[in-house]
Amino acid sequence: MPRSFPLFGLALLALLAPELGAADWPQWRGPNRNGVSAETGLLTKWPEGGPKLLWQADIGGVGYGSPAVVGGKVYIAGATDNKDGKNEFVVCLSAADGKKVWKADVPESKGGYLNGWGAGPRGTPTVDGGAVYHLGARGELVRLKAVDGTEEWARSLFIDFKGGIPGWGYSESVLIDGDALICTPGGKSGAILALDKKTGKERWRCTDLEDGAGYASLVPVDVGGVRQYVTQTQQAAVGVRAKDGALLWRKADLKRQVAVIPTPVVHKNMVFLTAGYGAGCELLKLTSQGDKTTAETVFTKNKLVVNQHGGAVRVGDHVYGHTDSGNKWVCFAFGTEPEDLLWESKALDKGSISAAGGYLYCFGQQKGTCVLAEATPTKWNETGRLELPAKSRFPRGGGMIWAHPVIADGKLYLRDHELLFCFDVSAK
Repeated sequence: MPRSFPLFGLALLALLAPELGAADWPQWRGPNRNGVSAETGLLTKWPEGGPKLLWQADIGGVGYGSPAVVGGKVYIAGATDNKDGKNEFVVCLSAADGKKVWKADVPESKGGYLNGWGAGPRGTPTVDGGAVYHLGARGELVRLKAVDGTEEWARSLFIDFKGGIPGWGYSESVLIDGDALICTPGGKSGAILALDKKTGKERWRCTDLEDGAGYASLVPVDVGGVRQYVTQTQQAAVGVRAKDGALLWRKADLKRQVAVIPTPVVHKNMVFLTAGYGAGCELLKLTSQGDKTTAETVFTKNKLVVNQHGGAVRVGDHVYGHTDSGNKWVCFAFGTEPEDLLWESKALDKGSISAAGGYLYCFGQQKGTCVLAEATPTKWNETGRLELPAKSRFPRGGGMIWAHPVIADGKLYLRDHELLFCFDVSAK
């Protein structure tokens, strides 16, 4: 039987629960799932060798997911089993010094083996309303109390919802939209699923969509009064209606193959999508009438931008990111087909990207080099560079440094497997 708390105890728990602030990074790709923070007062030029390292922490296990940062706390997932990725957990650290606040084990997975790109969870925890939601690599989905890590419910996308685990494991970071949790089990039982975030009970499934789950995460968008969730499956770009999960549109012109990873870049009614392994990029224009939405192809199968995993960000009227085509960092105008790149640079190896304060944070996957560059369409304008002061002691099974940079409350967070680094990038 649950233990009763006196009123002052309940009040204390309410005070301790994190509240979302303007400088927080509460989920995958930040407050708006676009890889961009609205935070100001950040360094626009780093000193020689990079900004000051505030702390580094060994989180106690391996993984590729980025942290979420809310209310002075850092939430990140790992696995103690470096070989097979079992024994997953979520850990909460203090943003002030990196010390552990709590650690919560994720239920043991009943899913299968992950193909050889290294062990550990891939997703970023989502923090919302005093709760932390996390999806493990084999489909174990949990809701934890943000204050102490107590498990409130657990579901298995693989067992409970007959999902199909992608070859390299579920990499999605779940979306919280109002009272609903939205995720992508994939498969014939309904590729996209909505649960009640408080209870974990099913609300709807998109049974019209039977695509296999890729590795991208859902993005919400309102078009002409129709709220919908946009993502890439392993086969196509899709949009489903938020209120009931009805499939609104599906576009499979882009030849997606092997692994479909980048999160869509959505602005107003335009959706930019890219994938690696030769797929390229495309732009869709969404138009809604009544409860229906149509997706018009502005362009597709463009091979100038072939982004494997690091994603792209839109800052103003331009998009920035890495392309496998020529192995370079690029900039092009958003909303039109990139027949010509505005600039290109090979100053950094392939990697991931985030943005804040009009600057790009580009994180190379091989050596752990992070570059600060101005988000300008005129040229690659590098204003700072750092190297991670330590490297993971674990082999990555063929993987690289794939966690994306996180900027929150004047701090830059970078991950290499079991190691998390916190740098001071505040100009104050």
